[in-house]
Amino acid sequence: MKILKWGFIGCGEVVETKSGPAFSDVEGSSVEAVMSRSAQKAHAYATEHGIKKWYTDAQSLIDDPDVNAIYVATPPSSHATYAIMAMKAGKPVYVEKPLAASYEDCARINRVSEQTGVPCFVAYYRRYLPYFQKVKDIVESGVIGKAVNVQVRFAVPPRELDYEHPESLPWRLQPEIAGGGYFYDLAPHQLDLLQDMFGVILEARGICNNRGGLYEAEDSVSACFRFENGLPGSGSWCFVAHESAREDCIEVIGDKGQVSFSVFNYTPIQLHTSDGTQSITVPNPPYVQYPLIKTVIEHLQGISVCTCTSVSATPVNWVLDRILGKF
Repeated sequence: MKILKWGFIGCGEVVETKSGPAFSDVEGSSVEAVMSRSAQKAHAYATEHGIKKWYTDAQSLIDDPDVNAIYVATPPSSHATYAIMAMKAGKPVYVEKPLAASYEDCARINRVSEQTGVPCFVAYYRRYLPYFQKVKDIVESGVIGKAVNVQVRFAVPPRELDYEHPESLPWRLQPEIAGGGYFYDLAPHQLDLLQDMFGVILEARGICNNRGGLYEAEDSVSACFRFENGLPGSGSWCFVAHESAREDCIEVIGDKGQVSFSVFNYTPIQLHTSDGTQSITVPNPPYVQYPLIKTVIEHLQGISVCTCTSVSATPVNWVLDRILGKF
């Protein structure tokens, strides 16, 4: 069995709570080194998790002969740079979502992966969670009949950080770093799940605006799109809503029923058919990225095949950029 020794580029909140421990929980995998531009953060994370080495320079970590796989957990604007550096060094890479801050950067990553023959995987971990696999099973089983429409509805009030001075805003509200506002950070999960169920989206357009005036990035988005199988869909995202409007819901409407589910709250799945309404609770693992990370590692060990690649992730960025009117 191939032993994977990971190097983390970035060791922030996502690594701490969603992904980091999973790399050491899978057989034949361990974390060899971490990197952060902050020496204090890198040293603290390495010490807390018993990791041997820490760096403040990404190239030094990638060049470490004891590291043979790279996890990029930085804001999207640097995903392409670090992923390409890793692949050119011959080291497979696992990148946080979205794959990059633009569709163009995704294409660059795919070109280098093809040229080098080094795989690049993307952290669309919800595809592999039991909760969403149950939704997909329901849709594919035919219990709601043929899918005829899909609707995404998401609304949340502003966060405390949203009221900060422009220079202190979180990176997720800085389009030059994130690719857009909260839409570019949260909608990718929703769109990836839907494309995993219904195929690639071939048409997309949107209307975007800033209604709250708290920051410059878009805070309200409405969109329509069409999947390759002809299924039409629509979406509404608002990040400055009143608490009374809070919502996290995707509805798949069929000609024999309907299934609705949340993407971020994991509320019970609601299945509506002529037989009545069924509420389905599906628990997820403590570290939500574990099922996907396990599949990535087993792919690299030659045990299984992971389909959550940079190629499969790129259509999400295409849709995001079309909705935001980037091209």
